[in-house]
Amino acid sequence: MAFSTIVSSPVCFHTQNQTHNFPLSNNKRRINKPLITQTKALPPLSTATDVSAITTTFDSTTLAVLGGGSIAALAAILSIADPEKRRQLQAEEVGGGDKEVVREYFNSTGFQRWKKIYGETDDVNKVQLDIRLGHSKTVENVMKILTEDRSLEGVTVCDAGCGTGCLSIPLAKQGAIVYSSDISAAMVSEAEKQAKEELLGGSSDGSSVVPVLPKFTVSDLESLDGKYDTVVCLDVLIHYPQSKADGMIAHLASLAEKRLILSFAPKTYYYDILKRIGELFPGPSKATRAYLHREEDIERALQKAGWKVNKKGFTNTQFYFANLIEAVPA
Repeated sequence: MAFSTIVSSPVCFHTQNQTHNFPLSNNKRRINKPLITQTKALPPLSTATDVSAITTTFDSTTLAVLGGGSIAALAAILSIADPEKRRQLQAEEVGGGDKEVVREYFNSTGFQRWKKIYGETDDVNKVQLDIRLGHSKTVENVMKILTEDRSLEGVTVCDAGCGTGCLSIPLAKQGAIVYSSDISAAMVSEAEKQAKEELLGGSSDGSSVVPVLPKFTVSDLESLDGKYDTVVCLDVLIHYPQSKADGMIAHLASLAEKRLILSFAPKTYYYDILKRIGELFPGPSKATRAYLHREEDIERALQKAGWKVNKKGFTNTQFYFANLIEAVPA
C-alpha cells in the first residue's frame, strides 16, 4: 500500500548491481502532505473535516490521513481508544480470529467494496479511484519484473490471494499457467467470471499466445501446496502480524522454485501513528485488522527461508502505498 501526493515519477527497482526504473509511480519517500491508506489494499480515511461524513463512506479498515501538525495532538488520545476490544468482538461474532474475520469481511461488505475498487465501474469516489490506480501500478510493476527477461509462456505461477483476478488474468494472457487462490469464495467466483469473459470471450489483442484459463481455488495461504516457478502474493501480508508473517513467507518460499514476489505495507513510526489514529474512526461496517511490516523484517524472514532479495520497489499514489520485493533462492 502506498503513500504520496505525487503519482508521476518512476518506481525504482534496485538490484545489487543495477537499478531498474519503471515509469509507473512515485518512488519518493519524502512526505509533503500526509495521506495514507492500507489494504489488501485497505480503504483510507481522508482529510475531510466532517468525520461523520467520512465514516459513512469508508469502513473500519480505514487509515486516518491527517496533517503532520495534527499527529502529535491526536496521538495523545490513542491510549483511550480500544480498537483491540472492537476486533475481539468482531472475532467473537464470526467465531474465530483474524483469519475468520478476513474471510467474513471479503465474502460480504468487503467483497462489494473491493469488487468496485478493483473493477472498471465509475461508481467509485475519488479515494477509491486513487487506490485502484495504486493497485494497478503494483500489478504493472510485477508484470514488468516477470516479463523483462523472458517469456511467460508455460511458466507456472501461483497467485496467492488473487482477489478478483487483477494479476491472474494478465499473467494468463502472457501464456503463464496460473494457479489462483483466495480466502474469499466471493472473490474467487468473481475472478473466475472475469477470467472467462476476458480469456474465453473470443477477443484478441493481436498476440499469438493462446491463454490458458487460470485454475481458481478457495484457500487460505496456509493450505496452499504444490511447486511453481513463481509465487506472487500481493497486498495480503497486511492481514498477518509479523510473528505469523515469518512462517507464511517461509511457506510461500517453499512453494516457489525460481522467484517469490511480495508486496506489503511498510511499517515506519510515521505510518504506524497514522494507522493508529485511523483506528479511532472505525466507520459503520466491519473490517479487518491491518498489520504494517518493516522492510528489514521481511528480508530477514526471506533469509531464514534460504532466499535473498533481488529487486526492491515502492509504489505509491495519494492513498495507496506498497513495498514490492522480488526474492530468489540464495
